[in-house]
Order: sequence, then structure tokens, then C-alpha cells
Amino acid sequence: MSFTRRKKTLALTAGAAIFALTLAGCASGDEPEEDTTTATENTADAGDGETSSEPVSLTIATFNTPGLSNSETDAEYQYDLIEEYEALNDHVDITYNRAAESGDARENFFTKLGPGGLADIEMVEVDWMPEVMQYADLLTDLSSPDVEGRWVDYVEAGATDSEGRLIGYGTDTGPQGVCYRADLFEEAGLPTDPAEVADLLEGDWDNFFAVGDDYVDATGSAFYDSAAGVWQGMVNQLDVAYEDPDSGELMVLDNPDVKALYDQVTAASETQSSKFGQWSEDWFAGLSNGAYATMLCPPWMLGVIEGNAPDTTDWNLANVYPNGGGNWGGSWLTVPASGANIEEATKLAAWLTAPEQQAKAFANAGTYPSQVEAYDDPAVTGEVNEFFNDAPIGEIFAERAEAVVPSPFKGEFYFQVNDAINNALTRVEEGTDDPATSWEKAVADIEAIG
Repeated sequence: MSFTRRKKTLALTAGAAIFALTLAGCASGDEPEEDTTTATENTADAGDGETSSEPVSLTIATFNTPGLSNSETDAEYQYDLIEEYEALNDHVDITYNRAAESGDARENFFTKLGPGGLADIEMVEVDWMPEVMQYADLLTDLSSPDVEGRWVDYVEAGATDSEGRLIGYGTDTGPQGVCYRADLFEEAGLPTDPAEVADLLEGDWDNFFAVGDDYVDATGSAFYDSAAGVWQGMVNQLDVAYEDPDSGELMVLDNPDVKALYDQVTAASETQSSKFGQWSEDWFAGLSNGAYATMLCPPWMLGVIEGNAPDTTDWNLANVYPNGGGNWGGSWLTVPASGANIEEATKLAAWLTAPEQQAKAFANAGTYPSQVEAYDDPAVTGEVNEFFNDAPIGEIFAERAEAVVPSPFKGEFYFQVNDAINNALTRVEEGTDDPATSWEKAVADIEAIG
């Protein structure tokens, strides 16, 4: 089964980068059959659809475009989950508020978490969830037998505190594969079939960069899109990166793994990177003009590529990721403990994150489910992407989700440190500094943080 997607202008975030992008749909085909399941069939005690309950007003705050409501975009989704829940529970009235950017939502969340004033349900993004976990006692424990085992392990673990309290219901996730231009691979004498490309790139980052050397030698052109994009993929595989997960203190400058990755990516980028800043005009143009042959791809990146290179016919997706697995994206729904409607808010959060609803959000906006059962749903596993030469993206990302390794701890200094290192990479790419000098400036910036 495949879905008809509509092109829409969205605001997306990736780590510290906040950007507005055009997300195009992934597949076309028959319209899905009308869904007739009730809220109670989808999630235990998620709402009885009857009018006997006392009226209740709920607020939900999200960011970017999680695929929950038509109000997120100027083009209609296939499913409006907010309207659907209200129809199933006519005693519930929902006010849906969406920040354009994750950074705005983060600032609002931490400003109001203690004093109060948050929505009944607050969405939290993967890069600031570890910081949120330090204040888990201010959020509702959402643990329930009804949701045990619903999510892939790393999503559930990411929202579980030291006392075993589950303070967030996972929404989407961002398992990554490798997007590549088959025509450019052919010019370089490399395999072009997705399975063969996956075999070619299987292995660690050394192997990825070795293939990059072969590509550059054959073509004289860039192998990947940017040092910053590759850096994000590399550092997210570390168990510990910038901060001590126990104390929250900065330890990045004493972490040899971070410096080793920096040296590795800057050395490779000298010849293999396009040297375009990620999300720059040149970077976007490179999606269609062949300036680079590969990029690391979470599910939402497919829409970015299609939306900005609609006439390009040779993009494809390989079921592989350097050094095993990686995640770029994902969120949770939390219920502040100070809320006036905790029980009803919990029911709504549970329903919105049930596998059935996440399959619908995937159809709406390409947000890939984090729910285990969704990976057996034909609406997800059967999804193919016509633009990516009919890549079976449902199957590929299900396998990529199983390969994902946990993200490193990201505390209150994460964004500042990551910005310092990304700025260092940018200086190197632009030729302003050599790698050693640029690292010294990053060290000074990081020391100023602490």
C-alpha cells in the first residue's frame, strides 16, 4: 500500500540547525481505506467516544511539522489526528499550538516548566530530551501496562528516568540510511544498485571515506554534501560526547573520541566534501546539479531532497549506514505534572502515539514511527518512494531503526558546544583556517562556555 503525498512547506530542525524547507511527499498510489477504528480500540482507555463525560479543554504544544493536524501546513493532510480524536471523544476540545522551530519550543518549555503555564501536552525534541530528564519530577509518570514495549528500545530508554518513570511517549524517530546519486556513482565506476551500494558502504567510517577517495579519484568531484552533515552522523554514535552524563559538566575537551572524529572528518573533507554550508543556497542547489554524490539521510531528508530537486531522477537510498546505525531526529509527548487535565492529557498523548496514529502521521508528513508494531503495518512497511526510484523506504527505515545506536547525552551545554565545533568545521570548509587553528578557536569558545 502506498499513500498519495501532497507537497507542503514545512519547518524542520536537525540538532542545532533550525531551518525552513519544502517537504515533498514520498509516494503515490491508491488512497487508503477509511479508518473506522475508535480510540478505545487503538489504545486502552484512550477515550470512549461517548457524550457522558464532563467537557474538558486540552492544549497541546508541538513544533516543526509532526503530521498531527492540517493546521500545520497550507496543504491538507490525509488525516487530521486532532479532529479525529475530538470526533471520537466529543467531550474533549483541543487547542493545538505549534511553534515554527524547535528552538522556540525549547525556550518556552524551560521558561515555564517550573513556574507553570505549559500546555497540557508538550512535545520535546531528541536533542534536548536529556536536559529535560533532569527535571523529570516536574513531568507526569506515563508508565502503563498498556504501552509497555510500544517503542523501539532507545526511544523508551530516552524517556525513562533513573527511577524507572516514563515521562514521554515517543512520536517519530530518525533512523538513517545513505542517499546517493546513481548516475554519479556510474560515472565513477561504482555500483549503482541499492543492494550493491549497501555492500560497498558497509563497514566503519574509514571504509566510507575510502569509497569517497575512490569516487574523488575517478571524478574529481565531491563525494558527500558537507562536513557538518557527516559530523552530526559521527558524533551521534558516541556513547559520551560533550558532557558527563552523571554530572552534566563539560568534558568535551578531555574526550579524545571527539577530537579523533574532528581530525578524521576534516582530513576527508579536504577532498571529499562539497564545502557547502549545510542548508545554504549552494547546498540546496547541489541536490540537483550533481555537486556531490551522497548524503546521510533520515526519513525526513527524503522530502528535503525531492522538494528542492524535483526534476532530478537519479537519487536512490541504500540500506546502510557507516559504523552501524545512526539517528537524526525524533520527539516525545510529555504531560507536565502541574497541568489541570493530567488524566485526559495522558489519554490523548497515548492515542496520538499509538502505532495506528503514527502510521497516519507518517502518511501525512513523512515522520517515521518509533513504535514497534508500526513496522509490521503494511501502511508503513509497504511504503515506496517513487522519486527515489521506488525505494522501499518502509522496509529500509524499519531495518535502520533496529540498527540505531543510543545517542550521546546532550545536556544544557550541548547546543553551544555543537555550534562551536560546527563553526570550526565551517572555517575549515571555507578555507579561513586550517583544521588545527580552527580547533584551537573552538577550544577557546568551549572554554568560555564553562
